[in-house]
Amino acid sequence: MVDTGMILTVLSVFFLIVFLVFAIYLLSFFKLWLQAWLSGAYVGIVTLVAMRLRRVNPAVIVQSRINAVKAGLRIKLDDMEAHFLAGGNVVRVVQALIAADKANIELTWQRATAIDLAGRDILDAVKTSVYPKVIDCPNPNTGPPTVAAVAMDGIQLKAKARVTVRANINNLVGGATEETIIARVGEGIVTTIGSAESHKKVLENPDMISKVVLSRGLDAGTAFEILSIDIADVDVGENIGAQLQISQAQADKEIAQARAEERRAMAQAREQEMQAQVVEMRAKVVEAEAEVPRAMAEAFRSGNLGIMDYYRMKNVMADTDMRESISKIDQPGEDERR
Repeated sequence: MVDTGMILTVLSVFFLIVFLVFAIYLLSFFKLWLQAWLSGAYVGIVTLVAMRLRRVNPAVIVQSRINAVKAGLRIKLDDMEAHFLAGGNVVRVVQALIAADKANIELTWQRATAIDLAGRDILDAVKTSVYPKVIDCPNPNTGPPTVAAVAMDGIQLKAKARVTVRANINNLVGGATEETIIARVGEGIVTTIGSAESHKKVLENPDMISKVVLSRGLDAGTAFEILSIDIADVDVGENIGAQLQISQAQADKEIAQARAEERRAMAQAREQEMQAQVVEMRAKVVEAEAEVPRAMAEAFRSGNLGIMDYYRMKNVMADTDMRESISKIDQPGEDERR
């Protein structure tokens, strides 16, 4: 037979344990509930439990709601939870809305959450709208410390600028970042210096760079509004024009030397050809002289040349040799002519 009293005791103990566990669970939300109630931003216990069940951090939502209410903003709990579940930073969005409201900057919850979910720091953007930010151009952490450009007289100038910008809240989503501002300002500096007739004019009036660059509307399509462009430093670099002229002269010299060497090689080749032709002609003369005895022998055999004719020819040749020898003796020597 089952003991009814024992069953009732067990059930009582079980329900007591369940009640204690539930009470302890509710007590964990009591501090948040009391804090919200005392701050005028009431949030029910059931709502806090539902947040925990939806994997939402109740402390973050309650604290953000208290800050918003104290600042005079009315933001729905459902909107905060939705942004938290979407992976947004509810705390910084609320802080950004409070800062924008105090600075009279028009910023809605929808736009602030969209900017936050796009990966931009909405609170930093609002602060930049209130307190302008200075950007170094170029960025010394990612490249050379100055922008180098060459004036029309060939002198290189190295300039460094500081750009004062203010965040444009309406263009934060889809707007270009600081890198675009730096690139555009650097391009404007190079163009301005390159169009200057002399580097001295740039050194005398460095503000001409900032005026020309600022008039180009470089902040179009960016997340910033350019307030001013100040030239921090301008240094004289190398004489690029002289270096180019020296390089060109050296190149022309090498080309001329190459052409002269080509002509010399052609002259040497021509000389060798002429020497070969002389040797060839001498060989032909020797060959022709070798035919003379044969011709004389043939003339003797054919009777066209007699013995007396041969001796007369010899006498003529001897007489010719003697006359040439006498003429050489009568001519004064080189030392006597001097």
